Amino acid sequence: MLPRMQLVEWNDLEATPAALRDIIVESLSRSLRWGRMMRGLVEPFQRFLATAGTDEILDLCSGAGGPAGVLAAELGVRGAAPRFLLTDLYPRPEAWSAVQREHPGVIDFVEEPVDATAIPADLAAGRARVVINAFHHFPPPLARAILADAVAGSRGIFISEALVRNPLSFLAFGPAGLAALYADPLLAKRDRLKKALLVWATPIALAAGTWDGLVSTMRIYEESELRDMVAPFGDRFRWTYGTYTHSLGGRGYYFYGVPR
Repeated sequence: MLPRMQLVEWNDLEATPAALRDIIVESLSRSLRWGRMMRGLVEPFQRFLATAGTDEILDLCSGAGGPAGVLAAELGVRGAAPRFLLTDLYPRPEAWSAVQREHPGVIDFVEEPVDATAIPADLAAGRARVVINAFHHFPPPLARAILADAVAGSRGIFISEALVRNPLSFLAFGPAGLAALYADPLLAKRDRLKKALLVWATPIALAAGTWDGLVSTMRIYEESELRDMVAPFGDRFRWTYGTYTHSLGGRGYYFYGVPR
């Protein structure tokens, strides 16, 4: 097993230009949708909601809102979709508004920054939490703090990643990811000229996106590490781990806990 490395992604750096950060986040959201990479996550997510006994979801670290939009669409064709409330420490209300328009009555958002390690009581009440394709960004102390806050005040928490700790797993994002990257300047809501320069006129966006994708694989938590994080919480929650497959043989994992 490869050791976990807390390397740096361009998307994490405050010095990264906003247009470049947007390209990375927006391309990821579209590649998840265009590549149908979350279809295998629907059934375990439904089991989580049924066990948690709620259809109110607090979406943490929502990025551009892509994962919530994909899950809302997939669950909608199987029946009533749960209601998602999008949050992030760096909110993207413009992107979230577009997702909200696609899923009226299903997706809403909080415009103010929300710290995933300290959720306000009014947002926590009655809701389960999800962290999709973002948990790897957090070093162990912050990751444990997110889990601890969920155990203290939520109906459950569902974590998933579309990668495993192997750089080769990023290859599954290739076709959809490249299409999403090179289409971004056309589909973006803002900074289209800057994004065109970064994507089409230079290799900057491609290099940064590839780096972030490869680094993401090396930051993924393994099952044993996740279970070690939740061990101090005793038997207050019941935890479940599993894997799912997606396009081109790609594989991801899910890990969720619900109160006993």
